[in-house]
Amino acid sequence: MTITFDVLAEQLRAGGHKLTQPRRAILQALLASAKPLSPAEIQQSGQAFCAELGLVTVYRTLEILESIDMVRPVHVADGCHGYVLATPGHTHHVVCERCHAVVEIVGCDLGDFLDRVAARTGYQITDHWLEIAGICGACQQEKMD
Repeated sequence: MTITFDVLAEQLRAGGHKLTQPRRAILQALLASAKPLSPAEIQQSGQAFCAELGLVTVYRTLEILESIDMVRPVHVADGCHGYVLATPGHTHHVVCERCHAVVEIVGCDLGDFLDRVAARTGYQITDHWLEIAGICGACQQEKMD
């Protein structure tokens, strides 16, 4: 599914939020990136669309966007996490260890595994988060050249 700005704007409104100029700038920054962006990177990129975009506004907006499933945090190799746009529903990510490109994986076949974990531990599993690390095709090709 291709995510467009119009789709994002509609998702934001459907979640009960206004499309302010700072939020527009943050969405534009996320839309333009193929890799997870830290809040500081979102601020820097977003300032091209809204010069007065502040870091506090970025953090508050990310909280809103995450609460309505528009963005997801992604762990990257440096120990921090960045944010990527998310398609609706439950997904997982494959993250390149070199360039930090992210591919979203839709669909989850972990039901049987989670049932076994619950049975072995006595936990009631309420959620899970799976992220897979690897080397993307472009970085593999770069190493070969």
